[in-house]
Amino acid sequence: MRTGNILWPTDFSDTASHALQYAIEMANLYQVGIRILHVVEQPSGDENYMLLAITPQELAENMEDAAASKMHELLSQLNTNLKVETVIRHGDAINEIMAESNSGDIDMVVIASHGRTGLSHFLNANVAESIIRKSECPVLVVK
Repeated sequence: MRTGNILWPTDFSDTASHALQYAIEMANLYQVGIRILHVVEQPSGDENYMLLAITPQELAENMEDAAASKMHELLSQLNTNLKVETVIRHGDAINEIMAESNSGDIDMVVIASHGRTGLSHFLNANVAESIIRKSECPVLVVK
Protein backbone atom coordinates (compact mmCIF):
# COMPACT_ATOMS: atom_id res chain seq x y z
CA MET A 1 0.00 0.00 0.00
CA ARG A 2 1.40 3.38 -1.01
CA THR A 3 1.29 6.31 1.37
CA GLY A 4 3.68 8.74 -0.35
CA ASN A 5 2.88 11.18 -3.11
CA ILE A 6 2.83 10.51 -6.83
CA LEU A 7 5.42 12.58 -8.70
CA TRP A 8 4.43 13.81 -12.15
CA PRO A 9 7.30 15.58 -13.94
CA THR A 10 6.09 17.71 -16.82
CA ASP A 11 7.48 19.72 -19.69
CA PHE A 12 3.92 20.85 -20.50
CA SER A 13 3.85 18.77 -23.70
CA ASP A 14 0.74 16.92 -24.87
CA THR A 15 2.38 13.60 -23.99
CA ALA A 16 3.08 14.81 -20.45
CA SER A 17 -0.52 15.99 -20.12
CA HIS A 18 -1.70 12.52 -21.12
CA ALA A 19 0.47 11.05 -18.34
CA LEU A 20 -1.24 13.37 -15.83
CA GLN A 21 -4.46 11.40 -16.25
CA TYR A 22 -2.63 8.27 -15.13
CA ALA A 23 -1.05 10.12 -12.21
CA ILE A 24 -4.48 11.27 -11.06
CA GLU A 25 -5.89 7.76 -11.44
CA MET A 26 -3.05 6.26 -9.36
CA ALA A 27 -3.37 8.98 -6.73
CA ASN A 28 -7.11 8.36 -6.46
CA LEU A 29 -6.52 4.62 -6.19
CA TYR A 30 -4.06 5.01 -3.30
CA GLN A 31 -5.67 8.19 -1.86
CA VAL A 32 -2.40 10.13 -1.94
CA GLY A 33 -1.34 13.52 -3.24
CA ILE A 34 0.28 14.53 -6.51
CA ARG A 35 3.44 16.58 -6.79
CA ILE A 36 3.83 18.31 -10.15
CA LEU A 37 7.42 19.09 -11.07
CA HIS A 38 8.72 21.25 -13.89
CA VAL A 39 12.44 21.76 -14.42
CA VAL A 40 13.71 24.94 -16.02
CA GLU A 41 16.99 24.04 -17.67
CA GLN A 42 19.69 26.68 -17.48
CA PRO A 43 19.99 28.35 -20.88
CA SER A 44 23.44 28.33 -22.34
CA GLY A 45 24.96 31.10 -24.36
CA ASP A 46 28.04 33.22 -24.51
CA GLU A 47 27.39 36.90 -24.03
CA ASN A 48 30.44 37.62 -26.21
CA TYR A 49 28.65 36.21 -29.25
CA MET A 50 25.80 38.69 -28.78
CA LEU A 51 23.26 36.02 -29.68
CA LEU A 52 21.03 36.89 -26.75
CA ALA A 53 19.54 40.33 -26.19
CA ILE A 54 19.23 39.39 -22.51
CA THR A 55 21.53 37.53 -20.14
CA PRO A 56 21.14 33.80 -19.55
CA GLN A 57 19.98 34.60 -16.01
CA GLU A 58 17.24 36.92 -17.31
CA LEU A 59 16.22 34.26 -19.82
CA ALA A 60 16.05 31.65 -17.02
CA GLU A 61 13.87 34.01 -14.96
CA ASN A 62 11.56 34.53 -17.95
CA MET A 63 11.39 30.76 -18.45
CA GLU A 64 10.50 30.30 -14.77
CA ASP A 65 7.77 32.95 -15.02
CA ALA A 66 6.35 31.20 -18.10
CA ALA A 67 6.47 27.83 -16.28
CA ALA A 68 4.69 29.31 -13.25
CA SER A 69 2.00 30.71 -15.54
CA LYS A 70 1.54 27.32 -17.25
CA MET A 71 1.47 25.61 -13.85
CA HIS A 72 -1.24 28.02 -12.63
CA GLU A 73 -3.28 27.41 -15.79
CA LEU A 74 -2.88 23.64 -15.37
CA LEU A 75 -4.05 23.78 -11.75
CA SER A 76 -7.13 25.78 -12.70
CA GLN A 77 -8.12 23.00 -15.13
CA LEU A 78 -7.66 20.13 -12.67
CA ASN A 79 -10.89 18.81 -11.24
CA THR A 80 -9.76 16.79 -8.26
CA ASN A 81 -10.05 16.71 -4.49
CA LEU A 82 -6.51 15.35 -4.20
CA LYS A 83 -3.75 17.31 -2.52
CA VAL A 84 -1.72 18.84 -5.35
CA GLU A 85 1.69 20.46 -4.87
CA THR A 86 3.73 22.23 -7.52
CA VAL A 87 7.50 22.55 -7.69
CA ILE A 88 9.64 24.44 -10.18
CA ARG A 89 13.35 23.61 -10.08
CA HIS A 90 16.36 24.85 -12.01
CA GLY A 91 18.97 22.58 -13.54
CA ASP A 92 19.26 19.33 -15.43
CA ALA A 93 15.87 17.61 -15.81
CA ILE A 94 17.14 14.12 -14.97
CA ASN A 95 19.06 15.23 -11.87
CA GLU A 96 16.21 17.35 -10.55
CA ILE A 97 13.56 14.68 -11.13
CA MET A 98 15.77 12.14 -9.36
CA ALA A 99 16.34 14.50 -6.42
CA GLU A 100 12.60 15.02 -6.08
CA SER A 101 11.75 11.33 -6.45
CA ASN A 102 14.29 10.43 -3.78
CA SER A 103 13.15 13.15 -1.37
CA GLY A 104 11.52 10.59 0.91
CA ASP A 105 7.83 11.28 0.38
CA ILE A 106 7.46 10.07 -3.21
CA ASP A 107 6.26 6.49 -3.71
CA MET A 108 5.77 6.48 -7.49
CA VAL A 109 6.78 8.50 -10.54
CA VAL A 110 4.38 8.81 -13.48
CA ILE A 111 6.23 10.19 -16.48
CA ALA A 112 5.60 10.57 -20.20
CA SER A 113 7.71 8.41 -22.49
CA HIS A 114 8.90 11.53 -24.30
CA GLY A 115 7.92 15.14 -24.56
CA ARG A 116 10.54 16.61 -26.83
CA THR A 117 10.17 16.28 -30.54
CA GLY A 118 12.33 16.91 -33.56
CA LEU A 119 15.98 17.78 -33.20
CA SER A 120 15.86 18.39 -29.43
CA HIS A 121 14.60 14.80 -28.97
CA PHE A 122 17.77 13.47 -30.60
CA LEU A 123 20.15 15.90 -28.90
CA ASN A 124 18.93 15.25 -25.35
CA ALA A 125 19.07 12.09 -23.31
CA ASN A 126 15.79 10.26 -22.93
CA VAL A 127 14.62 11.54 -19.56
CA ALA A 128 12.09 8.76 -18.90
CA GLU A 129 14.67 6.06 -19.65
CA SER A 130 17.15 7.61 -17.23
CA ILE A 131 14.52 7.91 -14.49
CA ILE A 132 13.56 4.24 -14.91
CA ARG A 133 17.20 3.18 -14.54
CA LYS A 134 18.02 5.40 -11.56
CA SER A 135 14.79 5.59 -9.56
CA GLU A 136 14.46 3.91 -6.20
CA CYS A 137 10.65 3.82 -6.47
CA PRO A 138 8.30 2.39 -9.12
CA VAL A 139 8.03 4.35 -12.37
CA LEU A 140 4.99 4.28 -14.65
CA VAL A 141 5.89 5.38 -18.18
CA VAL A 142 2.97 6.60 -20.30
CA LYS A 143 3.10 6.68 -24.11
